[in-house]
Amino acid sequence: MKNNSFCVCPLASGSKGNSLFVSCSNSSVLIDAGLSGVEIERRLNLLKIDPESLTAIIITHEHSDHIKGAGILSRRYKLPLYISPKTYGASQALGKIEDLRFFECGTSFHIDEIQVNPFSISHDAEDPAGLTLEYKNQKIGIATDLGIVTNLVKEHLKDSNLLYLESNHDPEMLINGPYPWHLKQRIKGRMGHLSNADAKILVSELKTDRLKHVILAHLSEENNSPQKAAQEVSKSLNASHIGLHVAKPHEPGVLIRL
Repeated sequence: MKNNSFCVCPLASGSKGNSLFVSCSNSSVLIDAGLSGVEIERRLNLLKIDPESLTAIIITHEHSDHIKGAGILSRRYKLPLYISPKTYGASQALGKIEDLRFFECGTSFHIDEIQVNPFSISHDAEDPAGLTLEYKNQKIGIATDLGIVTNLVKEHLKDSNLLYLESNHDPEMLINGPYPWHLKQRIKGRMGHLSNADAKILVSELKTDRLKHVILAHLSEENNSPQKAAQEVSKSLNASHIGLHVAKPHEPGVLIRL
C-alpha cells in the first residue's frame, strides 16, 4: 500500500489480541502481532492489504496478546522484528527470529522513511514501550497498556495528528464486575490500565489544531463498552474537528488516512 501520508488501521485491540497496521510510502509496519499469524493475514486481506507488503514488526511488550503471531509472521515474510532487549528476553514464545533488531526506550530509530520514537510506560511487563511514529510532517502517538500517564508520556504524545490511546475500563463496571479483587486492583493500579476517565483527561491535555483523530484502544469486553468509552472521551472533544473511533477486538477497524 503506497501512500504519501500515513494510513492507520487497528487489526485487533483488546485482551484477546492486539495489532495495529501503519503504512506510508513504501513502508507497512505492524505494531504488535497478538493474534495468530493466520488471523492477522485474514484481517489484512479483509482490508485488501497483501501480507507480502509488510516491511517490519515492532513489539511494545511481551504479553501474549501482543506477540502471539509475531514470530511466525517474521519468519514467513522475512520481516525484521524490532524489540527491546529486555522484552525479547521475556518473549520465549517468539521462537527463532532471523532478523532481530533491538531498540531502547528513549532512543529513536528509523524503519525506512518512518522515524520511530519509543518511550517508557508504566505496566507490569519487563520493558513496556509507547511509541510515536513520524513521517514527513505527520505524527502518530501510541500509548496502550499503561497504568498512569506520566509527564514523559504526555511530552512524547504532544502534537500528534492521530492518537491511539488506551481506554480500558469503566471504573464502576470494573468494581462491580466479575473479576477477583486482586485482578481489579491490578487493572486500576499504577502498573495496570487506563480508565475511560483517564483517557478523557489525556485527550483534553493533548488536544491541538494538529490532532485530527483519536482511536480508543484495548477496551475490556467485561468492564467497558464502546458506547461508554466514546461517551466519556467525547466530553473532552466538545464536538470539535477531531474524529473519535473505537478499535474492535474481533474485526479490523476503519482505515484512516492522514
